[in-house]
Amino acid sequence: MAIEFTKYHGLGNDFILIDNRSSSNPVITPAQAIPLCDRHFGIGADGIIFALPGENGTDYTMRIFNSDGSEPEMCGNGIRCLARFIADLEGESRHADQYRIHTLAGVITPQLMADGQVKVDMGLPQLLAGEIPTTLSTAEEKVINLPLVVSEKSWNVTCVSMGNPHCITFVDDVETIPLESIGPKFEHHLAFPQRINTEFIQVVSRDYLKMRVWERGAGITLACGTGACASLVAGVLNDKCDRSATVELPGGNLYIEWSATDGRVYMTGPTELAFTGKLP
Repeated sequence: MAIEFTKYHGLGNDFILIDNRSSSNPVITPAQAIPLCDRHFGIGADGIIFALPGENGTDYTMRIFNSDGSEPEMCGNGIRCLARFIADLEGESRHADQYRIHTLAGVITPQLMADGQVKVDMGLPQLLAGEIPTTLSTAEEKVINLPLVVSEKSWNVTCVSMGNPHCITFVDDVETIPLESIGPKFEHHLAFPQRINTEFIQVVSRDYLKMRVWERGAGITLACGTGACASLVAGVLNDKCDRSATVELPGGNLYIEWSATDGRVYMTGPTELAFTGKLP
């Protein structure tokens, strides 16, 4: 039986979305995901996202396979695309503009906004080394502005988990970073036993950051929602930015807020449908 799919992107971070509500298991295996994500011989995507039945009182469950077949805990741009996909699936029967979605990173709540954007409650950032995880410090300590040697250079890094692990370093000019060569060395560094997403951040002003990212399991992408959230948190921890800021990514802008009231991180950004099709 042919499998229908819809392709969406969030600021160029693109995904194949599949209606998987009839089963709690993805209809495509990680091995099958790899050729489908290939941009020359397949559909082309940074990952495949499945909308599965909800668990533990949630509305839906999200599973995602990266383009290399690995499975991340969560994806910020992906969950915005999933919220829009779910709304399109529900059509006229839609009863809400907000969903509680079960992920491997916990329950995430995206909200469809009147202006077409999606605002997501990304939850509380995790800051302890054992939560990342990383061996850069003891498990119960934070990793803020600590040295990490990569490719014979010492980088000052801050680590944040948004349900998935991030290593953030601040640079003078993000355009000068040789991302294709340095990104894999960060991702597979021995200090990160579960590998790492890496963000290079240029502080333009206290409410405006520029970011380039190497994503664990996907490589260079045009945007990373969890990375933008982690980078703002890292900026606050290093007193480089305010608690709310625009984060400019190669694919466009996200608005991120780390609330001083409830300690949660909120991400707002667009999604766009690219096309639909069927897998033979």
